[in-house]
Amino acid sequence: MKTREEYFYLLKVQYLGLRYHGWAKQKNVKTVQGMIERSFENVLGHDRFKTLGASRTDGRVSANMSAFELFTFEPVEIEGTVEALNRLLPYDIKILSMEETDASFNIIQHAKVKEYLYLFASAQENHPYCSPIMVCMREEMDIALMQEGAKLFEGVHNFQKYCKKPSADTVFEREILLSEIVENDLFKANFFPERSYIYRVKGKGFLRNQVRLMVGTLMRLGLGEITLQDIEESLKGGDNQPIGFLAPPTGLQLYNMEFL
Repeated sequence: MKTREEYFYLLKVQYLGLRYHGWAKQKNVKTVQGMIERSFENVLGHDRFKTLGASRTDGRVSANMSAFELFTFEPVEIEGTVEALNRLLPYDIKILSMEETDASFNIIQHAKVKEYLYLFASAQENHPYCSPIMVCMREEMDIALMQEGAKLFEGVHNFQKYCKKPSADTVFEREILLSEIVENDLFKANFFPERSYIYRVKGKGFLRNQVRLMVGTLMRLGLGEITLQDIEESLKGGDNQPIGFLAPPTGLQLYNMEFL
């Protein structure tokens, strides 16, 4: 018996996460994947398709560039589909591009590098307009010490203390390719604080809440609550007790992805 031919597409997407309970589709809550699939049903005129995301961002986390695969049993006209989707999607979700792939492409296995940014300010009162993408800490933090601490995450380490609710088969050893804190010269607005910062981290894959726990650890370091030696010791693993708090989600964004 002849099997049905399947078609594969890679789509890149951008979204502001403030209104959503994360990427992954869930019952009775608004998610990015759910909104995209609803729009696809209208554009394609059926629900005989499947989507698979490259990254399951948390609630209120944004993405400058994320990606997902579309699987269908009918070919899709690319240019018209992107245009139609963007007309239907809310203004805080945008399809950036769409291209045809094949069965050999796997969006999970072929995601080579993920880059996350966390936007924050120190000793600043928060302007409400900043809240969708920036966290403003009222306390003064030692940024130079935090910059030194950020470099400790680079390399291969055991991130057991930087994972929330791991499964029994979770692999805690991960490699961080880049970890740094720099002044923010990327995002500008007249309601932003006079000085703000970006924590930038790159790796092939991250554990659940890993980046937010890393940021919370660096913030505790900047507040003088822990030391550089505490961070070094934490990267040996041993248990699931974090040394930092879970930083607020709104400062985090998936900034870029590279594929093999």
